[in-house]
Amino acid sequence: MTTAKKVLVLGATGGIGGVIADALLRHGWTVRGMARDAAAARKLRANIDWVQGDAMNGADVRAAAQGATVIIHAVNPPNYANWDKLVLPMIDNTIAAAKAVGARIVLPGTIYNFDPALTPVIRADSPQQPRSRKGSIRVELERRLEAASSNVPVLILRAGDFFGPGARSNWFGQAMVTPGQPVSVVKNLDRSGGHSWAYLPDLAEAMALLLDAGEKLEPFERVQFAGYYDQSGTEIVDAVARVAGKTIRRAGFPWWAMHLLSPLGGFPREAAEIAQYWRHPVRLDNARLVELIGAEPRTPIDQAIRASLMDLGCLPAPTPAATAIKPA
Repeated sequence: MTTAKKVLVLGATGGIGGVIADALLRHGWTVRGMARDAAAARKLRANIDWVQGDAMNGADVRAAAQGATVIIHAVNPPNYANWDKLVLPMIDNTIAAAKAVGARIVLPGTIYNFDPALTPVIRADSPQQPRSRKGSIRVELERRLEAASSNVPVLILRAGDFFGPGARSNWFGQAMVTPGQPVSVVKNLDRSGGHSWAYLPDLAEAMALLLDAGEKLEPFERVQFAGYYDQSGTEIVDAVARVAGKTIRRAGFPWWAMHLLSPLGGFPREAAEIAQYWRHPVRLDNARLVELIGAEPRTPIDQAIRASLMDLGCLPAPTPAATAIKPA
């Protein structure tokens, strides 16, 4: 038997999954999370119903999904290692569990399914012609979800590069600024103008609103989240400078070094593969999202940047203003 608003979030210990879990809790969902160390997860997030399990174990996923009407698939291989060996088995386990319990699958999608040189505007029906290893795997992942949608409903919510409190392994926090240090220099990654960013709390709120509008959703939906479109390629950098409240040095990102070092693997290889998304402008058409939920959640950019920098330890936390005591 299912509970009307019970959701299993796979990846709730991670950045994306954790922020999505918070949004769903605010919208009245009972949230279950699955973790390899449920006891440790419970100490950190007591408002989630934690169960022990591994996304690579189909029986664990099916057991965790019991009673759920929605499964959020926000899980990735630890440290993004063995991507080619783990991503597809994990989605197969989620599909099998969703079929067993009759749940909708929700996937946070990326722009890496597309060739940015050929697809300046991403829509639900845009041709997926990836130019990277991970992009090819993401295309196959979505193909399997679309094939499964004849049995279980599927929602893919696609967005640009994540940033914001809770976001991990993102370009804003790993390449533009230095975590744990006051902002003195910011690196501009963009080489073309026209980059799409997604403030993670806004994206999570949009996902919760979409699930609240579940009866309006088609059995298979690809919905695009527009987020912040940096038209000039310098708007995010400018916002960092405004929020820092001081003159900061602006520097370019060493893409040349990423290409030079890419044969060694690791971060340089990953960076070299996605460099094309900073060379060509790409935005997302959110017409279907607006049709389903109305105006897209949108935190003012300076507020979003301030929260992001504070979360990274680049700005001090605000102190409560002292209450002024006036003489009688």
